[in-house]
Amino acid sequence: MRMSPDPDADLSDDVLLLRYANGDGAAARVLTARHAPRVLGLAQRMLGDRAEAEDVTQEAMLRLWRRAPDWRQGEARLSTWLWRVTANLCTDRLRRRRGVALDSVPEPADAAPSADQRLMAADRVAALDRALAALPERQRLAVVLRHIEGASNPEIAETLDTSVEAVESLLARGRRALAAALGGEKEKLGLDR
Repeated sequence: MRMSPDPDADLSDDVLLLRYANGDGAAARVLTARHAPRVLGLAQRMLGDRAEAEDVTQEAMLRLWRRAPDWRQGEARLSTWLWRVTANLCTDRLRRRRGVALDSVPEPADAAPSADQRLMAADRVAALDRALAALPERQRLAVVLRHIEGASNPEIAETLDTSVEAVESLLARGRRALAAALGGEKEKLGLDR
């Protein structure tokens, strides 16, 4: 019988959060390892900036630690609560950006991969990121949570504080807009093969 290297790794989020609230630092490490990568992925897709996404991830986790003593089990899933906090933090940052002059934004670094296949993959990711950035915020959030983070429609509905039907509508409109935005680039991106 194989034992898990960390016995806390099999505990539920609610139990770990309660243990953290009672001073168990190991519980915080397990929760961080479990949730921070997904929070970071969502933030990076929403913001398009790794450094900002790391700041948002840190702030979201700090808010969780502050909330831990008052957490009421069963009211919300920790993952959807974190996604909602992350989405709100990203939205705040995006709103602040709107007032920034385009000339003050630094040019993105050009990381030229050496192999053609890696270059093609980078072009695909960049095209997807551009197309995602053009979506309205709620559509982008729904598409990223569903298709990149793997969240279910009910989880997305809880995160967005809306109905599953509204999520399905957001996803359908988002997919159509992405298909239209990427349709003209299929051959260039190697998507027609």
